[in-house]
Amino acid sequence: MIKDFNKIDKVEGELSIPGDKSISHRAVMFSAMANGTSRIYNLTNGEDVKSTQKCFKKLGVEIRHEKDFIEVRGNGYKGFRKPEDLLDAGNSGTTTRLISGILIAQDFESIIVGDESLSKRPMKRIINPLIEMGGKITATENNTLPLSIYPSESLHAIKYELPMASAQVKSAVLLAGLHCNEATAVIERNPSRDHTERMLGLRVEKSAKGIISYSSRENYPEPKEYIIPSDISTAAFFIVLALLSKGSYLKIKNVSLNETRTGILQVLKEMGGGIERENERKTAGEPLGDLIIKGSKLNNIIIHEGIIPNIIDEIPILSIAGIFAEGDFTLSNASELRGKETDRINAICYNLKLLGLEVDEYKDGFSFRGKIKNSSPIFESFGDHRIAMAFGILSLLLQGGGKINNFDCVSISNPDFIKQIESITR
Repeated sequence: MIKDFNKIDKVEGELSIPGDKSISHRAVMFSAMANGTSRIYNLTNGEDVKSTQKCFKKLGVEIRHEKDFIEVRGNGYKGFRKPEDLLDAGNSGTTTRLISGILIAQDFESIIVGDESLSKRPMKRIINPLIEMGGKITATENNTLPLSIYPSESLHAIKYELPMASAQVKSAVLLAGLHCNEATAVIERNPSRDHTERMLGLRVEKSAKGIISYSSRENYPEPKEYIIPSDISTAAFFIVLALLSKGSYLKIKNVSLNETRTGILQVLKEMGGGIERENERKTAGEPLGDLIIKGSKLNNIIIHEGIIPNIIDEIPILSIAGIFAEGDFTLSNASELRGKETDRINAICYNLKLLGLEVDEYKDGFSFRGKIKNSSPIFESFGDHRIAMAFGILSLLLQGGGKINNFDCVSISNPDFIKQIESITR
């Protein structure tokens, strides 16, 4: 599907967007693990979280959808049922990696598969620590899907230092640790998103080595009510669109303001973005509030290494802001982008070159400079929802508009993206 976009004049109004994808995944998982019934409000309707629900249904969990919430009847400690079929994670790396930490503690064999894109993504990063815990897990010779997970005879707690910042790897180990009597410790030098720790009430300490998170059987989830804040990664696309549209004013309500996720706000404000917070509060340990965004003149800045894990999902849309900001845009220390739904470094560079910009691609990042020469290109999404939405936003700002090839991949995280754009643009 090729999607056409026409240039807009400005952004105006209020916007409510779906629940945070990372928190939604975890709410479903923790509810499925609990012994009893949980309710989840404002769950995202993206395909990735639907994949998580489908996997747990195959594991014997009852999930019922009502008008304003979903109800999950959890199976309790090690209470999942052996699936009669393969567990299909679709395009979702979060589903795959987190559920692996749960499945290695079960008393049956299971096999996780995914779509073509997910089947190319690296899984050694979770396989190694889970095997170190006594888990039995195998993959292809390239350490990719399918993953075969077998019952473990002696799952035990470990102390594991993350080689690189990754909330998915950290969470996989911590979820496996919920099945051990002794405490499992995960050490990270640079902070990654901490939804697992907050939602489970895990102990977290700071040390000379970094941040240490602990989990054990005493932290096993119980039934509860979850109210999911709106997804800041989804909000980032509309924030950048409003900032880059002269005379714009946009209010986005109930956005997650978890400090491990708000790096994009910090970077855009340092670039000169008019972004304010209102009505800040907490729900289930997660901070949220309303964001007020006004059209602004931006300047490119130095993006420091320490903030990269915090903004890793927002780099595609941040690069769009960089096109219209004064000065050259440079990004490094972001090699993790090459292992996403597509090689996002290469995908961004490919599309920027279509504009006629001067682009340099590096192993761990890219830089670009110059003025737009081609104002009506056909961009490639590469089947990646964040690439598709980022260059969709760019197309709305180009004099001649733009087209995105294979745009329907946005359903992975936000199937209502076009409706949301139409509701706030003039």
